[in-house]
Amino acid sequence: MKAGLTTLSAYQVASLRIVSSGIVLLPTAIKYIRIIPKDKLLTVFMSGVLGSLLPAYLFCLAESSNGIDSALAGTLNSLTPIFVIITGALFFQSSTTANKIFGILISFTGSILLLLSKGHMQESQNLVYVSFVVLATIFYGFNVNMVHKHLHHIGSLQIAAVALTLNAIPALIVLAYTGYFNLDFTDKDVLWSTAAASILGIFGTAVASIIFYMLVKRAGAVFASMVTYGIPVIAIVWGIIYHEEVGWKQVACLGVILFGVYFANRKGKE
Repeated sequence: MKAGLTTLSAYQVASLRIVSSGIVLLPTAIKYIRIIPKDKLLTVFMSGVLGSLLPAYLFCLAESSNGIDSALAGTLNSLTPIFVIITGALFFQSSTTANKIFGILISFTGSILLLLSKGHMQESQNLVYVSFVVLATIFYGFNVNMVHKHLHHIGSLQIAAVALTLNAIPALIVLAYTGYFNLDFTDKDVLWSTAAASILGIFGTAVASIIFYMLVKRAGAVFASMVTYGIPVIAIVWGIIYHEEVGWKQVACLGVILFGVYFANRKGKE
């Protein structure tokens, strides 16, 4: 994402991400789209919108030149399991335990401390970029519950292929509207950013979505969302590589967030 944003706009990187994932899964989508019940196609499409399309734009906007760094964005992504619990309780009649409520409070406290640990986060403009990531994690939470409850009988590969291929259409429209096809493709920087965004789409969206849908079906919504535990760690490592501001305060806040998520998923009395 960071490599793509060096030359292309946030909307172009996000669009390329979805379009490339749709293209690589197009043959599979053509094969399976007839198998999916017609009354489930809208749900599959919305799964792509909430789980891939909108978060792709939100994360790219959040990490644009005036936004937040990748280490902070990755750390905030660990809120996803919390929103799996919240959206599940509010919209999908999932049970809520005292542990979950207390865990939510711990994680949100960690998030607030994380924002305070980054001095520039006091600026309202940066808080807007932070809200983009938080909104993306809310979409992730809703999507995980929706797939777990309404698409459990449809194969993971089928959902990912059809969802991403259908969502590649609006992404392609946005890509054309932003003037991407008028760029100078003899420019090495443009080609490098395009390649980075495409690799992100193929591996970070297409392949990752298939694996994630498999996790949701086999292990349940909350457990599947636990994969986000590792994202902040990897994001902080990349932040160090890119010489971003990462110190013991950020690591400590990450620990608070993850402890809250862990506590929320402990078994307790309903």
